[in-house]
Amino acid sequence: MSGHSKWATTKHKKAANDAKRAKLFAKLIKNIEVASRLGGPDLEGNPTLYDAVQKAKKNSLPADNIDRAIKRGAGIDGAGVEYTTIMYEGYAAGGVAVLIECLTDNKNRAAAEVRLAMSRAGGSMADPGSVSYQFARKGVIVLDNVSEEAAMEAALESGIEDIEQNGTQLVITTEPQDMVAVRTALQGAGLDYESADVEFVSSLKVTCDKETAEKAIKLIDAMEDLDDVQSVFTNMDISPEVIDQLEGS
Repeated sequence: MSGHSKWATTKHKKAANDAKRAKLFAKLIKNIEVASRLGGPDLEGNPTLYDAVQKAKKNSLPADNIDRAIKRGAGIDGAGVEYTTIMYEGYAAGGVAVLIECLTDNKNRAAAEVRLAMSRAGGSMADPGSVSYQFARKGVIVLDNVSEEAAMEAALESGIEDIEQNGTQLVITTEPQDMVAVRTALQGAGLDYESADVEFVSSLKVTCDKETAEKAIKLIDAMEDLDDVQSVFTNMDISPEVIDQLEGS
């Protein structure tokens, strides 16, 4: 569930092993529970839940799991879930900034596990605000096998801020409040989307060589392995050439 980057896209294309898939499913379920709790269980009336379910379906989360998560989040058939969002900041190798979003029912556990994983992966924690200032919340919509021209024609006037081709994928950036309008316009034009999330996007990118990228990715993977960590965002910029080197290693 990394914040969007060329590496995040490439990584999600790879077949996940069972352990990774189980962790991904757990995070997708938590997303659905929280969206249902905050905005209610009606998909049409809760666009955040709609997008969480769409992302879960694209990642092959079984329909029964999705339905149960919606009900749990809304408090149907039993007690609802209570999660607190906490943000941690740090640095990976090469000065790569890392923003870690946790959804947890135990703040102390989350803090201890993030600090330990950061240290073991060769990173360092940062003071609040020292990393987050360079990130802004943005709507990020990912489409697969859709041309830039088709997307622009469908949704330019709905609030597209930036659009980038990344292999077979198209990454559209919007202001958070415009994301649903852009997504709806794309759907209205018959364009299917892979995911639509509000993410933290950095304005100060750090270009990474293979060695730095490997170290930063090791840290991201360590964070994403933690049950309380929901998303990891970085300012890492990896060129297509370095991605090819990483995939070949």
